[in-house]
Amino acid sequence: MAEEPVSQEQDTIDELKKALTEAEEKASTYLADAQRERADYQNLKKRTEQEKQEYQAWSNAEMVKQLLPVIDDMERAFNMVDPKFKDSTWVEGFRIIQRNLQDILRTHGCTAIECVGQAFDPSFHEAIAYEDGDEGIIVSEHRKGYTIKDKVLRASQVTVGKGNNTGAGSDNKCPDDELTQ
Repeated sequence: MAEEPVSQEQDTIDELKKALTEAEEKASTYLADAQRERADYQNLKKRTEQEKQEYQAWSNAEMVKQLLPVIDDMERAFNMVDPKFKDSTWVEGFRIIQRNLQDILRTHGCTAIECVGQAFDPSFHEAIAYEDGDEGIIVSEHRKGYTIKDKVLRASQVTVGKGNNTGAGSDNKCPDDELTQ
């Protein structure tokens, strides 16, 4: 009979060990789940913050996009100023306004696309004409293009060089067609 209590104690110990193992497995599972949920939450927090910043940048981009025609008009107006009024105070006042607008654009990460003398890139340029010049090289700019934080806000409208070959019928081709061949 002495073996019965020892056997019962051993069964109880085995049951307790089994229960402890199950509890440890549950605790490990719960800990892994909690760690995964915490990581998911931190990733969500980072992603929403990044999306918030991107949304703010692009909402600013829409405002900047609306200012670009005003800046274009100011530049055209300066190009049309009679040379005898070039140094007048009111022209200088408008030049200050133009510089302030350009500073605001730079503050928002907006920069002009440099294009004259560069190779034509349809990601940044819109070919609206072509003329004699180095093939595939931008000869002149008709409208400035702008990027904001490395994304194109507005493509530059440009004239592209068609090379020295001026064969019959080539004037009817679109510059984009000629450049992609």
